[in-house]
Amino acid sequence: MGVLSILIFLPLVFGIIILLMPKSTSAYFKYLAVVVSLAQLIIASWLYYQFKTGVSFAGVNNLAQYQWVEKLDWIRLDVGSFGVLQIDYLLGVDGFSIGLIWLSALVMLIAVLSSWEIKTNLKGYFALFLLLDTAIIGVFCSLDLFLFYIFYELMLLPLYFLIGMWGGVRREYAAIKFFLYTLFGSIFMLLVIAGLYLSVTDPTTGNHTFNMVYAMDPANYSAGSIFSRLANAQILGFSARYVGFIIVFIAFAIKVPVFPFHTWLPDAHVEAPTPISIILAGILLKVGGYGIIRIAFGIFPDVAASLSWWVGLLGVISIIYGAMNALAQRDLKRLIAYSSVSHMGFVLLGIASLTAEGLNGAMMQMISHGFLSVMLFFIVGVIYNRVHDRDIYNFRGLANQMPKFTGFVMIAFFASLGLPGFSAFIAEAFTLIGAFSSQAINGLLPRWMAMVAAFGILLGSAYLLWTLQRMFFGTLRLKKEEWKAQLKDLNWREIITLTPLAALALILGVMPSLAFNVMSSSVNQFLMLFK
Repeated sequence: MGVLSILIFLPLVFGIIILLMPKSTSAYFKYLAVVVSLAQLIIASWLYYQFKTGVSFAGVNNLAQYQWVEKLDWIRLDVGSFGVLQIDYLLGVDGFSIGLIWLSALVMLIAVLSSWEIKTNLKGYFALFLLLDTAIIGVFCSLDLFLFYIFYELMLLPLYFLIGMWGGVRREYAAIKFFLYTLFGSIFMLLVIAGLYLSVTDPTTGNHTFNMVYAMDPANYSAGSIFSRLANAQILGFSARYVGFIIVFIAFAIKVPVFPFHTWLPDAHVEAPTPISIILAGILLKVGGYGIIRIAFGIFPDVAASLSWWVGLLGVISIIYGAMNALAQRDLKRLIAYSSVSHMGFVLLGIASLTAEGLNGAMMQMISHGFLSVMLFFIVGVIYNRVHDRDIYNFRGLANQMPKFTGFVMIAFFASLGLPGFSAFIAEAFTLIGAFSSQAINGLLPRWMAMVAAFGILLGSAYLLWTLQRMFFGTLRLKKEEWKAQLKDLNWREIITLTPLAALALILGVMPSLAFNVMSSSVNQFLMLFK
C-alpha cells in the first residue's frame, strides 16, 4: 500500500474502530479523531515537503508528471463487442492537488478540535466525520474518473447526516436541499463520464478506460474518435462536447458555489454545526474549483476556451452578488457564507482567464480562502457556543469583554478583505492581473471584468469593517445582561486552533512562493492544452 492509500484510508479504518468500540468509551472518540487527523496532517506535510517542483514535461497526457502514483487493476470485465471494461485504482498528485490535500488535512484537524461542542451520539458523529475525511482526500488523489466519482459521491452521505442530525432548527430542510442540489449535478455528470469512457483509449492495452490523464490527451477528441463523432451530433442545438462541458461545469459550479447555483450554501452553513460549516467552507467549495480545473477545463479545453467569457461573467456576478448579500445580513454566519460566494467568484474569474497569473491566483485563492473561512466560521462558533446567538445587532463593544478574541477577529477580517501582507491580497491581485491581461494574451476576457471584480474587493471591505465596528467597538452593550458572564475570552483549545490559521495567512502573504513554487509547473503544463 502506497503513501496516498494510507493517507486516504487511515480515517476510514479508525472510523470503523470507533463503530466497534463500546458506547461507554465515547469520551475517547474525539481524542482518537484528533490523533488520526494529526497523523494525516503529518503525512500530508511530508508529501508537500517532498514534492518535486519545477519539473516540466513535453506533453499533457503523461503519468510521469504526477508523483506518488499508485496504479492497480481494479475491475476488468469482458463486455463483448465493446472489448474489456477497464477501471483502475489510480492515484497520484501534482501541483494542483498537493496544496489542496495539505489544506484538507489541516481543515479536518481544525474541525475535529471544533467538534468538542458535539455532545450527542458521539459514535455516529465521529464515524461519519472520518468517512467524510476519507472521501475528501480520495477526490484530490484520484486520477481515474470512476474512482473520482465514487469519492465525490461518497462525500454526500456523511454530510447529509452530519447536517441533518447535528444541525440547527431547520437542519432537515438544509440537509435535503444540499443533498438534492449536489445529487442533481452529479447524476448528469455520470452520463458524461460514461461518454468519456467510450472516447478514451489506454494506449498500453487498447481498452476503453476512465483514466483521467488519458482523457486530457487531445488525440482522444481528434478526428475519428467516438467522442469526436458524437460532437457532430446536435443535442438541444449544441454539440455533444458543448453539452458535456456544460453538464460537468454545472455539477462543480454547484459545489463552488457559483451564482445562480449558490442558494443551498447559506442554509447549509446556518444550520450546520460549526465543525461542518468549517468543512463546507474550507474544503467542499474547493472540490468544486478543483473539479472545474481538472475535469471541465482539463478534458474539454476546446469548449472551455470558447465559453470562457461566460465563465468569467459568472465569476464577476458571484463576486458582486455575494458581497452585496453579505452587506445585507444580520446573522454573522450567513454573512460569512455569502462572503464565500464572493471570494470563490475570484477563483472562477482566474480560471476563465486561462493565463498563468490567473490560474496561480485562483489556486492561491482556494488555499487562502480555505483556512481564512475556517478561521471565520470558528470565530462565529466561539460566540454561538457561549450565548447561542449570532445576530450582529445583539452585540457591541466585545473588544472590551474579549480582547484576545477580538485580536483574532481583526486578523481574520483584515486578511479576508485583502489587506497587503496577507494571503488573500496575493491571491486576488494575481487573479485580477490574470483577468486584466487576458485580453492582450489570449483575447478571452474583456478588461471590464477585472475592473468590476476589483469593486467587489471594496464591497468586501465594507461588510467586514462594518461588522467589526458594530460588534466589537464602542461601549459594551449586549442583548441580555447574563451574556456578560457567559462571554468569556478564548480558552487554550481555541487559541491553539486559531493561532496557526492566523500565522498561515501572514506567512503566505509574505512568502507566496511557498505555494507558487509547487503550483507553477502544473499550471504551465495545464495551459499547454489551450495552445
